[in-house]
Amino acid sequence: MGKLLDSIDSPQDLKVLSLEELNQLADEIRQLLIRFCRRHGGHLGSNLATIEPIIALHYVFDMPHDHLIFDVSHQAYTHKILTGRRRAYTDPGSQEDLSGFTSPKESPYDDFMLGHTGTSIGLACGMAAQRNATGGKDNIIAFIGDGSLSSGSAFEGLDWAAEQGGNLIIVVNDNEMSIAENHGGLYRSLAALRASGGRSSDNPFRALGLDYRYVEKGNRIEDLIEAFRQVKDTDHPVVVHIHTRKGLGLGQGSQGQIGPISMAQGDGQTAHMTSLPDLPAEGPVEANHWQDGLDSVDRLPNSRKTYGRMAMQALEARFPQEPGLVVISPATPLSNGIDPDFRRRAGNHYRDVGIAESHAIAYAAGIAKAGGTPVVATSATFFQRAYDQIEQEMALNGSAVTLLVFSTGVAKTDATHSGTADMVMMRGIPGLVCLAPTSGAEFLDMLAWATGPARRPIVIRVPGERTLATERAGKPIATSDPTTGGEPWDRYRILQQGRTVALLALGDALPLGRDLADSLEASMELKPTLVDPHRYDRLDEQTLEALASTHSLVVTIEDGQLDGGWGQAVAAYYGPSQIRTLAFGAAKEFNDRVPKATLLERYDMTVPAMTRAISDALADRASWI
Repeated sequence: MGKLLDSIDSPQDLKVLSLEELNQLADEIRQLLIRFCRRHGGHLGSNLATIEPIIALHYVFDMPHDHLIFDVSHQAYTHKILTGRRRAYTDPGSQEDLSGFTSPKESPYDDFMLGHTGTSIGLACGMAAQRNATGGKDNIIAFIGDGSLSSGSAFEGLDWAAEQGGNLIIVVNDNEMSIAENHGGLYRSLAALRASGGRSSDNPFRALGLDYRYVEKGNRIEDLIEAFRQVKDTDHPVVVHIHTRKGLGLGQGSQGQIGPISMAQGDGQTAHMTSLPDLPAEGPVEANHWQDGLDSVDRLPNSRKTYGRMAMQALEARFPQEPGLVVISPATPLSNGIDPDFRRRAGNHYRDVGIAESHAIAYAAGIAKAGGTPVVATSATFFQRAYDQIEQEMALNGSAVTLLVFSTGVAKTDATHSGTADMVMMRGIPGLVCLAPTSGAEFLDMLAWATGPARRPIVIRVPGERTLATERAGKPIATSDPTTGGEPWDRYRILQQGRTVALLALGDALPLGRDLADSLEASMELKPTLVDPHRYDRLDEQTLEALASTHSLVVTIEDGQLDGGWGQAVAAYYGPSQIRTLAFGAAKEFNDRVPKATLLERYDMTVPAMTRAISDALADRASWI
């Protein structure tokens, strides 16, 4: 770590530095973040673009008396380093101490826990309104990237900011890039502003009634300081549009090996790493948005990319014969296996609508109404941003839209990116068919049915890591079998016929159900019935009745929130009947970067814990009888 950075424990330490020293500090932070992201993983490109703007903001303003609100906040690493949290970026033993996003639990310099997009301006408007009402004098600053401007809530915030008036500073960080490339008419206006040095009449911010400043060299600290000084203590809303370079500092010179990278270990020793992957180039390059850490170098593609690519290959084969078949991604394609080569080949069969999940669903419903076949693919945590459109435009209208829900289930994530609540959300909406495949083959069969003869609103929960692990090991538990009832997948499938105990393991929980069945047979000499339910929007009452007549205990396992989930629906169906039920799933809670193994133990979703619970339940029932 550099000498200057060693001396920075709060933003107050910046204010005594010369311009030369501020630039030296930016260089030290840039090298630190490259080392940190290569070792630990993280949002690399956006943070390298915002080092100088954040230094300048903290130099000019007086945080935390003034308030800096980040949009998404995955570009806030420099902010954290400058506000007393640099050790987490220098000491490998401390790198799990911080969230990847802002968090009031960590620091008074963070006003909100933020990991979704488009909300910074609305939050800033609210804080400014309360300040105005109480006679405060603090500056309220929203820091938002150009990619986030495509979010509907960002437009709503901009529109209201002009109406509200008063001190409000909106810093638009324009690095010409979202997570992938930007999409939407707004970006032609931003390009015109960049090309004209901010003088173009095609100015959406002025059109909304906002004052406007432009900084062409958005990574030049002296220009930023001057611009921020001009708007400090303003009496009206103003946009400061800064043109930055995403991934600045990577460049062509960072391709290939750049020599050993050193980083202090927690014991004071230095670790040298020479076998790291190549760094991406700087600029609007999709690959520099996120950098995998050392533990990811030799990993196989995860379930999201594996099953996402399978889905895209299956759909692509149909494009020549089906002009209305369209894949829609709200700005997160690559992480879900929708890679650039597919996007180029797909042409008009692929649409990235930007960070605009609500629009993605409404847009898809319009395509379906006109006779097309839309497929919307994104993560569980982002689909919740479109709840109203899923419930209204999609389900209420019976729109033939297929949703592919990625990144579901219990996992170690930031609190803002949990994937455990999607089943509770989706199954509570009338008219949605909610499917949970348990193999890649079944996933593709469900996708073919949903985008073919079904012609109705359908949600498919993309298989997760447990399913992928069983398939890689050559031990898939179930093959696809849609012909179990009047409609595909409306009946549960008995995979193993047993006695006394029935295990109903939904979707990606099926491998855990298989392991539990083996444990019961080994430890209790009890061969249970193992059931693949296929779907979670409705119950197969015929199968449930049949199980009740031959079993004394029904156990449900789901890789999602238990409260309000599918397992509780099964338990409620049996109600006060003679059959007893046990339901296993995740608790209704927020978790921030808790290891998956810890969560599974907490939820009793391990084979030993479930085996004990089943044994106790059978013993209790025997004594009661």
